[in-house]
Parts: sequence; structure tokens; C-alpha cells
Amino acid sequence: MTGPSPLQPPTAAPHDLPATSNERRRSGKAARQRARRGVLGIWREDERGHDALETILAQNQIRVPELLPIRHQRMAASPWNYYRGAAAVMAADLASQPDSGLLVQLCGDAHVLNFGLWATPERNLLFDLRDFDETLPGPFEWDVKRLAASLIVLARENGVSSQKATAAVTAAVEAYRTRMRRYAEMPELDIWYDGTHVENLIRYFAAADRGRVSVYIERQQRHRTSRGAFAKLTAMASGRPRITEDPPIRVAVDDDEQADLVDHLLAEYRLTLQEDRRSLFDRFTEADVVRQVVGVGSVGMRVYLVLFEGRTGSDPLFLQVKQAGPSVYEAHYGPSVYDHHGARVINGKRLIQSASDMFIGWGSLQGRDYYVRQFRDMKIIPAAASIAPRLGEFATACGATLARAHARTGDPMAIDTYIGKGTKFGTEISRFAELYADQNERDHAQLVRAIASGNVESLPPA
Repeated sequence: MTGPSPLQPPTAAPHDLPATSNERRRSGKAARQRARRGVLGIWREDERGHDALETILAQNQIRVPELLPIRHQRMAASPWNYYRGAAAVMAADLASQPDSGLLVQLCGDAHVLNFGLWATPERNLLFDLRDFDETLPGPFEWDVKRLAASLIVLARENGVSSQKATAAVTAAVEAYRTRMRRYAEMPELDIWYDGTHVENLIRYFAAADRGRVSVYIERQQRHRTSRGAFAKLTAMASGRPRITEDPPIRVAVDDDEQADLVDHLLAEYRLTLQEDRRSLFDRFTEADVVRQVVGVGSVGMRVYLVLFEGRTGSDPLFLQVKQAGPSVYEAHYGPSVYDHHGARVINGKRLIQSASDMFIGWGSLQGRDYYVRQFRDMKIIPAAASIAPRLGEFATACGATLARAHARTGDPMAIDTYIGKGTKFGTEISRFAELYADQNERDHAQLVRAIASGNVESLPPA
């Protein structure tokens, strides 16, 4: 096991003489000795060193027991759903293979639907990675493999031909390679300021599709706000707005739990905000709290949706408070330097994203760590069915965006040297993606069999 990376030092490290370009290039060449590019495409099930079902069920220890059947039901619905919920399985599998040792701040779950649009504090709409529950320093190729395999799994789920699926993987990896080469020669500040604005995202699509994509984004941008959520998710009760229940997706919490969350967790969270944003937050008053069920892999983790009212009474604010456990990579690449997993998530998010939600922070409650973010603040999450016909174009945008995220926290010159000018890296990643998609189908079938035999509890298929 490799120790924790210095990517996230708890205190400022003293400056030293910077590495020369030649030294940085040499570290990329040395990484080829540590993990030859030719081994990146190899996958052998008999060498993975763990049982996928046991790995999935081990995650249930920190989850709400009564929600576990929902988690198993959602993961069993399809190989794609399984893949989304099985980051822990893939983390163990990636750790069983040689790695480059070229560290970046991993997203940790860089599958294709974990890229999307959201509003910056300046109300600009940017395209970037959006899920950081598993973020941790680790080898750059782990995120690349997670993205590549997801493209094959999603393509199979949506009837995309194997030829087009492979082409999408090639496009993603080539975009990553090309953009990383650009970052290798770019000044540090230019890398940090770089980002994919919505107009640039639209340019990735064919001219015939750009109008349709623009209309979809504009419509979602209008509705996916706190005001949109207020209109959809609340009703008046005794003269005050209340979040409507929809068991088991949204359920009310009792007065004691609600008071505990506000008086302790949110009070601690408040102190993690920048001072100017804390001043803004103080202008809102908590109005209601419900417990939520979200996603696939997150089902069972404690998640709260909190409604706040502004001083005018017509400016709602929704915050999502989500339990954070250890990253699935910590068992394989060393523990986080943060002793609070909410802090790990939020600081990883700030390192990776070109701009972040102004209300992100963290807090604790009853011995559990949580992080906080805005709910539906112009966040536009793509649907698999809408992406599938344009998989190659979307994959290209994802590959370029992942390269920018990695260049912010890793050494783009070393990574560029490791990848090289030719097609070797892309060919091997494509090979792995196909093999791992096959493995994912076998693992999904294992879960389905366990449910059918009664060994794993699940709700009936939705």
C-alpha cells in the first residue's frame, strides 16, 4: 500500500527549487517502468483479490438499514445501474493492478454521468465533474479507466453499436491526451483559470444538434433552481411552506432530529463558509427538513434536504446535507489527510472543479461526517438516453474536462510523457474498457442471483 499523497497537505509546505522540465519528463518515463502502458489493457478476474458481492455488502455497515433494499433494487436493475453503484468494486479492482504512480486528485467516480453543468457564484454555466464522494489522491489512469469503461457500459445499455462505443472511448482518451499535452506547456495560472463554459460544450456537438442541445440546456437552467424546487417540492401548511413527503424518497424527520441538525450540524457547517458567504447564509432562516434517498451508490447514506427562507419570504434556498464516509480508495491507496470526510469531499471538489458552489461546506452530527451543497442550483445532469445518440461528442467533452481536472493537481508534463504521442495508451485503455464492461455484467448477474436466492434483501423490481 502506498502512503497518502502530499496533494492535500494539512499545513503549507515550504517552497523548494522547482523541478526542471527535463526532470518532470524523466518522472513520466520512469512511470512507464513502474506500469508499462501495455499492461493497462489487461484484466484478469482471477487476480482481482476480492469478491464483488462481498465488497458491495461491506459498504452497508454505515448505511441506514431500512434503505438497503432500495439500494440493492436500484443496483440490480441493470448493469449500468450496477456500475454506478459499484465504485468500491472498481476501486479494489484498479488497486489490484500496476499503477503509474503519477498522482492527481481523483474524482474517484468519473463515470460519464458524473459530468454535467452547474452555475458558478457569478451565474456562469460551466461543464465539469460533479460528484466527489470518493475523491482522494491516486494514479491519474484510474479516473481515465472509470470513464472509459462507463462509456462501454452505458452504450450497451442503450443499444449503441459496439463500433460506436469503442469510437467514443477512443474520442474520450484522445481528447484527454490532446488536452494534457496542451496543459504540459501552459502556465500554471492559465491551467487554473481554464474551464468549459456552456458555449464551448455545445461546440463539441455536431452542427445539426447544437440548437437542440441549447434549447434543452436553457429549459433546464430555468427550472433547476431553488425557486423551481420550491414550486415542485413544497406545499403550504398552517401558513408556512413545508417540503412534501414522498416515501421512501422524501420522509419527514421528527422535531428533535430537525433541531439537532440545525443546532449542531448546520451551526458547524456555517463556520466552514467564507466570511462573506456566511454573512449571506445568515440572512436565511431554516423552514423545514426532510430525509432524502438519492442516486444509486449513495442510497442508504443519510441525506437531508433543508429548506430555508430569505428575508423577503419569496427567495427560498435549498441545501442538501449528505453523509460522507471514507473514500472507496482509502483502503487501497492510503487514508485521507483529512480527519473529516466532509472536508475531504469539499476540498477535493475545490481542487478539481474550475469553480464551485458558493454554499459548499461540512459539519458533523452524532459522530457522522456530512458535507453540504446547494440543491438544484442550475445543476443540469445529463440523461443516459439523451447522451447515447451523441456519445462520441459527449465523451470528447468529458475527456478534455478530466484532463483539466488532473492538470490542476498533478504534473501534466509527466502525465503527457507517460501517455506519449502515439496511440498505445488509448488502445490499451479501450481494451480494458471492453474487458471491464464484461466483468461488470458478471458482477451484476452475481447480485441478481443473490437477490433471487434470498441471500440479499431487495424490493421488488421497480
